[in-house]
Amino acid sequence: MTVTGTERGTRAAYLGPEGTFTHQAALEWAGLHAAAGGSTGDVTVEPLATVKNVHDAVSGGTADVGVVAIESSVEGYVVPSLDALLSSPDVVAVDEVALDVSFDAFVRPGHGELTQVSAHPHGLAQCAGFVTSTGLATAPASSNAAACRDAGPGTIALGPTICGELYGLETYAKAVEDFRGGRTRFLVLTRRSAADAYLARSRAAGATAWKTMLAITPAVTGPGVLARITAAFGDRGVNMSSLITRPLKAQESKYVFVVTFDEAPWDQGAREVVSDLLAAGDSLKTLGLFPAGAGFRALDGVLDPDHVPVGSISAKDSDEARERGLLW
Repeated sequence: MTVTGTERGTRAAYLGPEGTFTHQAALEWAGLHAAAGGSTGDVTVEPLATVKNVHDAVSGGTADVGVVAIESSVEGYVVPSLDALLSSPDVVAVDEVALDVSFDAFVRPGHGELTQVSAHPHGLAQCAGFVTSTGLATAPASSNAAACRDAGPGTIALGPTICGELYGLETYAKAVEDFRGGRTRFLVLTRRSAADAYLARSRAAGATAWKTMLAITPAVTGPGVLARITAAFGDRGVNMSSLITRPLKAQESKYVFVVTFDEAPWDQGAREVVSDLLAAGDSLKTLGLFPAGAGFRALDGVLDPDHVPVGSISAKDSDEARERGLLW
């Protein structure tokens, strides 16, 4: 499938098969890329079987960009995508796309006795209430679209609305996710050698606010290491919007901290943070730099109490409730 694109045609790989949310994200990015770069070429989107395949295609030059999911507002970070980015020496994120995510339940026409519900593990988790209500076994799939594509006569498959028509399925139930308004962010990846061209195109299209993903590996671990790292951002007035830890492979109790902050590496505050971290002996790797504004909806600073972890307590609770909740 092609979408009008840039001056020489861009090959975009994504986690397939056709009909995944990542497919939709790739098509959306292709349209935005076309609008920013003119209409004298094509963007070709191609499904691949795994996140690693997408990274390998970008790294090896068989794809100009790759599109992978990185974070769900319901299930959090997509670990395979994050780990693949951490381990890729020459792949970096240069853009992001965010989509509203809703799941429909599908069955084969004339299906027999239903015995299982199938989806990507994140899809099963986001539709846990519906899955439980069926009383059926679960069958994890490599993607939601793959679950729909491969659905047998005894399977309820969960996936995007597009999968019904795409794979000849009947709708069993609509919008079966537990939480309405879920969003997923997708990163657009390219080789580091090509990153400048994509960032220049974003600047030319009017981008002025940026997000940076930075991997920080402390040389020495122990008490206060994470506090030191977070303080480096606070001391320089740089907003850290996300922090996640990942283990260093085969290094027990050793971690890399992946932070997302609301500046570009060339901004003064970010440069000061980087200098502070390097001076402390940390190893740094920029995983991504992309325009802000494409991600989750802007926060208004007010926390919805219905979305805090069940059983949380706050200052408005009674002393007895606080003591019970805090196990005092």
